[in-house]
This record gives sequence, structure tokens and C-alpha cells, in this order.
Amino acid sequence: EFMQVEEVRPGMKGFGMTVFEGSTPEQFGVEVIGVLKGVPNPKQASIIARLSGPKVDRTSVFAGMSGSPVYIQGKLVGAVAFTFPFSKEPLAGITPIKYMIENFERGSSAPAESGSSPQRVSFATLMSSAANSPAPPAPSEIRVGPSAVTASTMASYIGETIAPIATPVSFSGIPQPVLDYFAGDLKKLGIQAIAGVSGASNLSPLAAFDENTLRPGSSVSVQLVRGDFTIDAAGTVTHRDGDRVYAFGHPFLGSGSTSWPMAESSVLTVVPNLNNSFKLSASGNMVGSINQDRSTGVFGKLGETPRMIPVSITVRTSRNKTEAYKFELVSDPFLTPLLMRITTFAAVKATERELGSQTIRVTGRIALKGEPDVALDNAFSTPNGALFNAVAAVERPLAVLLNSGFDSLDLRGIEVEVSSADSRSSGALNRLSIDKTEVKRGERIEIQAVARSDNGSEFAERIPIEIPQDAPLGQLIIVVGDGASVGQGELRAQAADFLPKDLGQLVRTMNKMKRNNRLYVKVLRSSGGAIVNSEEMPTLPPSMLATLGSQRTSGGYTPLNVATLSERELPPSKFVISGQQTITINVVK
Repeated sequence: EFMQVEEVRPGMKGFGMTVFEGSTPEQFGVEVIGVLKGVPNPKQASIIARLSGPKVDRTSVFAGMSGSPVYIQGKLVGAVAFTFPFSKEPLAGITPIKYMIENFERGSSAPAESGSSPQRVSFATLMSSAANSPAPPAPSEIRVGPSAVTASTMASYIGETIAPIATPVSFSGIPQPVLDYFAGDLKKLGIQAIAGVSGASNLSPLAAFDENTLRPGSSVSVQLVRGDFTIDAAGTVTHRDGDRVYAFGHPFLGSGSTSWPMAESSVLTVVPNLNNSFKLSASGNMVGSINQDRSTGVFGKLGETPRMIPVSITVRTSRNKTEAYKFELVSDPFLTPLLMRITTFAAVKATERELGSQTIRVTGRIALKGEPDVALDNAFSTPNGALFNAVAAVERPLAVLLNSGFDSLDLRGIEVEVSSADSRSSGALNRLSIDKTEVKRGERIEIQAVARSDNGSEFAERIPIEIPQDAPLGQLIIVVGDGASVGQGELRAQAADFLPKDLGQLVRTMNKMKRNNRLYVKVLRSSGGAIVNSEEMPTLPPSMLATLGSQRTSGGYTPLNVATLSERELPPSKFVISGQQTITINVVK
């Protein structure tokens, strides 16, 4: 059935199979030039061949041809997988089928569990506020196109390399200006950010397969997002053994164990291009799951349902219109947060602007199996870049969860609602005033918080506070501030290297994070205490403090000099108020 690479000799002739149009594979000629040892990996080899035929002569080696099977003397030799950039004739590198089979037979093909990464998120990362997101890049700072090497002194040598055939990745529902913002992040994954022209895929269930499904030479689609937004990569099937499918002949993203939708694909046409010819394809029925993405290709199983995260985004525009989007994302610690960021940005930008004065509120939830939902609720009002901050408020909690390292993590869905207004609605907390500075235990007092809006007008909010019955005599500090300001103070007080002990503690801590669309009131006093495992213990006896600080213990706690007697979250205000103010009172008998 297979021809071993050791049997291949220069001058041998055979044929390959690939789809140039539609869904039916067509033949093209193959003539072996030789075998390169040590390419692309140690103890491996690539077969160098010249391709021929009317259609190959027109397109040369094209993006999406990866995985096209090559046969000599009726035996499968391997997959067309490599090319020589800017070559004047269709020369290709062939990955021997031996390496593709062996690489996927060595280990388990079981998909990796979400959050199984050994990396654990620190408390400092957890508490990073979306309000501190980097400013959006100016249009003049966006760079799209060839890397800097093409303009360097190495430019004249750029064609003297053998490189994996480019894998065309189609972005449907996501326009090119959106992709330009995230081109750098996508490029780190090996994806050239180019908006595709194929239609969006549907959310139909797994389709049945038969002997004609994904046969060798047919086009296959690896989907990262499916639904109203679609991101998929096109390649070619090299070999099928029952329900086992081998394709590409080189890595897609090199992600190792995966669980990605594997779908049938049809080719509209192959576009000849002086730089890099490519095929335009459209995804069809999902028929299985891609379980492995490694150095010699991708491996999938027919009839297996991939693990996906259902997502719904509702956008309420500044013109009182509502748009709803439904799609699915792959579950992956690295890919999912980035894909969520791109799709959320695209959903809002489809009806709203991304630059200029804007106020955006984000609400929603991340649903987990066996744990409470992670709540999403924040607002941003800035002269520029509110959308970027709002998108980060959705992405960051997702990244924290997926990179937490807890095997019990099972994401069941993401729901996001975005409300937008084409104007700023923000203000700064200017001052606090109080009707008396000496109070008794149990007494109710009233604080007046005065804020100034962007247009210069002032408004005041009266905040009633009850002094706790067990408050110590002496000085108390009352702090009023927005979530970002108060939260940063808590971050400095907490242990920056705190690691949650389980998923439940992580979720509880995330849901306690302060929001910047409301004010918080805290009553503080001086205290000798500690923070242990993120739990505040404000009144520890001196003997316990001495034990924690002894030379026989190290780490695990943070000294606490200020204790919180009470804390309250005020209802959302009509403005996004920023700033923090403090006032001091004395408790007397």
C-alpha cells in the first residue's frame, strides 16, 4: 500500500491528486528529483519532485495543496507539503507517508482537556483590570504585509529556502480592517490575517460519513470558529484508513492534541498569483474531529464530535437597533481568548465605530459545569479606545480560566451583551463631605460624594453609612472610589503570587473583582492581621502573627495593616465615575 522513502529514486514518475475546482480530485504529474535528508526535521527526509500538468503549470504549487497524495507504481508515497518561494517552476517537497503514520501512532489521539496546561495564573494576573488595557494602535502604527526581512540584506536570498506550503485561513464575517488590528497576534500563531471571501458555515450537527467522505485528494477544512463568524483552514486529505484521516503533511499551528471540527470542503477556484497562488474554498458538513496537529500533518477521526464552546453576542447599538450573533469557538488555552477578542470586536464594529468618543457597557456570563457563572459586567467611557477595553473585559476572564491549570474546568457557553453610545458619559470623583467627624458605634451618618462630569457640571450622591457596633474606638478611614482604583489598592494589599487552590476559589475571586461602572464604599481601621490564601484575617492574635512571621515558615501569607470593617457596592450610576477619595472620622463613646 505504501512506498517507503528508501525505495524512492530520482527519475521515478507518478501522479498526485488534488481538487482544483468543486469537490472532485484531479490528477497531476509528479517526477522525483531526489531525496533531501534531515529536512525538515532530524532523522527525516523530504522527497523533492517536479509537478506537471495543465492546471499545475498555470498555478504552480498553491496554498491549500498541502496534503495532496502522491502515488508511484500504484503505492502511496506521501503528501505534497513544501514549496520553494518564488520558484519559476512547480517544485515541491513531499512528506513521506511513513512519518505521518508513525507520528500519530506513537501517542494517544485523545483531545486535550480545557485548562490542562500546567501553567497556573497568579493573583496579580487575575486582578489585572480590563480598564488598564493598552491603548489601541493608531492606524499609522498598523503594519500589514511581508516581514522586515524582505527589506533587509537577506532579501536576495529569500527564495533559496524550502518552506511549508501556506495554509489558507479564511475569515468570514470579519472584515480586513478588524484583522489588521490583530495581525500581530495571529502572525505569532502562523496565520496570515486575510479576510476570506467564502461564506459563513452553519451550526449543523455532525453529519454521517461513508466511503466517499474525505477520500484521498479531496479538500478538507479545519475549523476554529463556525457559525455567524467562520475561521477555517483549507488543506488536502493524504490518506484515509477507515475513520482515520491524515492530511496537510506539515503542521497547521503545531498545537499538539486538539479537538477541532473537521469538515468537508469545496473549492471555488485556484487563484494564480505571482507571489503565492491559493485556492478559494467553502466549508461543508462537519464530519469529524481533528485530534492532532503535529510536525508531519494533522490527524482526525470521522464520526467524532469536537469539543466546542457555544457563544452568543448581542449588540445594542447607539441607534436603538439590536443585532444577535451565534457561533462556536474551539476550546484551547491559547486560541480561544484571541478568537473571542476578534469576534467580539467584529460584532460591535459591524454596527458601531471603534475610534472616537464612546461609552460601552458589557454584561454577560461565562457558564461553567459544576461552578457558578463568571459574571461579566463593566462599562467604559473614553475619548478613544472604549471598544478595545470592552473587548478585553470579555477576553481576560476567559484567558484566566483557560490557563488556570484546573482539569475540572468545563466551559459550557459564553453570553455577551454589548450596549453602545456615540458619546462619552464619564466623570471624576472630586470630593467627599460628611455631616460630622465624631460618631458613636451603631450610629448612621451620611457622606456626600461630589463628581464632575465631562461637560463640567457637578452632581452629588448621598451615601448612608452605619458605623459597626463592634467598631474600635479611635480613627476610621472611609474610602469611596471606582472599581479600578479600589481594586488596585486591594491588589497591592494581597499577595501577588497567590494561586487559587481549586476552580471554585478562582471563580469566587473573579466574581469579587471590582467593576469600574460603579462606586464602592469601604470602612477601614488600623489592624494587625494577615491575608492567607486570599482570605482576609484582620484580627489575628499576636501569637498567631508571630507564628506566621517566624523563621520556620516562609510565604503563604501577607501582613495586613489595615482591616476592612464594612464594604458596600453602590448601584450603577448614570456616569462612569473614576477616582478615589478618603475621609477620616473618629469613633467615640
